[in-house]
Amino acid sequence: MLRPWKMILREQIDANRAVPVYMQIIHALIREIESGRLAPGTYLPSSREMAAALGVNRKTVVLAYEDLIAQGWLVSAGTRGTMVSRSIEAPTHQPEAAGEALASGAEYKFALPPERPLALPGRSGVKLDEGAPDGRLFPAELLTRAYRGAITAASLANGFQYRDPRGSPHLRETIAEMLRSERGLLVSADNVCITRGSQNAIFLAAQVLIRPGDAVIVEELTYEPAVAAFNACGARIVPVRLDEGGINVEDVERACRRERVRALFLTPHHQFPTTVSLRPERRLRILDLARQFGFAVIEDDYDHEFHFESQPLLPMAAYAPGRVIYVGSLSKLLLPALRIGYITAPREVIDAVAHVISLVDGMGNTVTEDAANELIRTGELRRHGRKVRQVYARRRAAFSAALGEFFGDIARFAEPDGGLAFWLRFPDAERIERIERNAPARGLRFAQSRSFMTVPDAPRGLRLGFASLGECEARDALRVLRAAAN
Repeated sequence: MLRPWKMILREQIDANRAVPVYMQIIHALIREIESGRLAPGTYLPSSREMAAALGVNRKTVVLAYEDLIAQGWLVSAGTRGTMVSRSIEAPTHQPEAAGEALASGAEYKFALPPERPLALPGRSGVKLDEGAPDGRLFPAELLTRAYRGAITAASLANGFQYRDPRGSPHLRETIAEMLRSERGLLVSADNVCITRGSQNAIFLAAQVLIRPGDAVIVEELTYEPAVAAFNACGARIVPVRLDEGGINVEDVERACRRERVRALFLTPHHQFPTTVSLRPERRLRILDLARQFGFAVIEDDYDHEFHFESQPLLPMAAYAPGRVIYVGSLSKLLLPALRIGYITAPREVIDAVAHVISLVDGMGNTVTEDAANELIRTGELRRHGRKVRQVYARRRAAFSAALGEFFGDIARFAEPDGGLAFWLRFPDAERIERIERNAPARGLRFAQSRSFMTVPDAPRGLRLGFASLGECEARDALRVLRAAAN
């Protein structure tokens, strides 16, 4: 009869795995020694006996024994056989079954994650997102060609080495030119740092601005991952009200007079989640307060490219570059999967951001960044942008009509001038409770209304993206959403 550790060893060997069998035997014996089931001084069976017990070739066992002897786990005792080295200390913990250690949890202290759930992609059902683009519309052959060109250029220029943590110099210059010509920002490449999307940019801004205990002003309805980033830096979150004109400026001033504010987070172009634009007079007043009280404005311009009516207002960073850290992204216009965002700020702030990147990432993905730069330089991204804006404009109109048909009697909404989402408000709070309770069972996923709220009594609503689904797909999803309200 096999000893218990032999039985466990045999269960760990599988000739069908990609790992060579002798390596499986090595790893299995090491685990048995570390667990204490094979104590120091224990003699192992002969290679012939072990091979018979495991059902493998004897030479395979010989190879494993020789390797373990070379590593110091085993020692050869001449004619007496092979034993576990006596120099290995016996473990003080109880032996564990194979694989039990990971299943039973960590045996060391670590920082627990916050209660907020991870936003993981679902495997089934339909998702009404918060304003994502439709990646199916981007021609794959354009991306393939751009990557091929970027890889070839990098190979010729020895560009596969570690690079500048601020990102590709080509893309930084291109983005600086885009911001100068299209958004009125007086910036150069030295004022630009490429990031892994806009969320990464917000987190980096928080890292260089905020210390534990600092106050950060946010709106009562806002982008929850930004609040989570500020919390991770130890910030005290100070919520203020907002209305159809954007953030309540009087609340901001009262907060500044009450405590030392380090930063104010805004999405002025299309407020997240309500989609309203911050009025010009309020923008100017916010910047006056920033100068008076010495705080930074973090301006998240996450979907500037999508405006369907009049021309969009210039970013706040265009007329107060020293007071505003400007965050943008190519994810909505290009592809979210490429993870290309950027942060613009005074040069010394960009240098500080680069130091943080050097600690957590080392450098950006320069091949992807140069591929994106090629798409911009050749005009392909501009052409794609014109095409998808037309598609999204039609989807916005169809979505608005479907909302009116299915929700006109129980909810209020306004067709947004820009952005890729609607804000749906429910006068009857019980309706939204019922929808959020019933929708998952009907295969429908969306961001819960409370995920936008920074205070319990903030107005509740649903942010529903219209761009990532075709018109028929979106209509079907809204029909299910309405059924969930009954």
